[in-house]
Amino acid sequence: MAVTTPSTEPTPPALSINGRSATIRLRNPAYANRLSPADLAVLKSHLDTVNATPEVLVLKFIADGKYFCSGYDISSLAADTAPSSTYFGDTIDLIEQARPVTIAAINGGVYGGGTDLSLACDFRVGVASANMFMPATKLGLHFYPGGMVRYVTRMGLNNAKKLFLTSDKIEATEMLSMGFLTEIVAPESLLARVDALGEQLAGMAPLALLGIKKHLNLIARGQLDEAEIRRAVAVSEKSNDIKEGALAWKEKRAAKFTGQ
Repeated sequence: MAVTTPSTEPTPPALSINGRSATIRLRNPAYANRLSPADLAVLKSHLDTVNATPEVLVLKFIADGKYFCSGYDISSLAADTAPSSTYFGDTIDLIEQARPVTIAAINGGVYGGGTDLSLACDFRVGVASANMFMPATKLGLHFYPGGMVRYVTRMGLNNAKKLFLTSDKIEATEMLSMGFLTEIVAPESLLARVDALGEQLAGMAPLALLGIKKHLNLIARGQLDEAEIRRAVAVSEKSNDIKEGALAWKEKRAAKFTGQ
């Protein structure tokens, strides 16, 4: 999966779909891949497309340049017609709620709302040179609700307080120990590792993979829907995929799941 060097002109995020895997690429490296209101509208459209494409089981986020994402373009708040930063938060909520399993390829610095975009993903693979900070209190901007929930549920209350209230910058090893990163890889291995993880996830049984992802996120928010989970268990137990999974296990081969 190659990443080309774009021009310095702001370019909206791009979507590509290849079988069971989709990729959204952030293409505004001259501005640390910050996201304008127009970019957020494009992201929402891409998410609609991915969610409506049933064969897609994995969605990867990658970025051009030396930064992953610097969050919302807060300069747009100066315009009377610009949406509130809660519009950014609402868009990130949609990433967390996306039907496929999501992976962020953290290729460098990630700041502000970009940290929340990362936390909205199910996996966050980073490089050793990655770093992050949350400047909300330095800027005088109260953070939106979804992002605060993600910080607490992904990294714990004490870590969330440290990052929000001090605006301290932390490096990759601390990002890993706090739970922000799920793993660290060499820069030259980042995209290959993300692709390999994506292939591993895409090889799982879709009914179980997507259902468990959805409900783990809901449980983290204190929203246990036991009745729906029990229905999902019953559906999976009657599926063709569980028969195929059991047979493949017995025959010591890779299963060929269909999502049925």
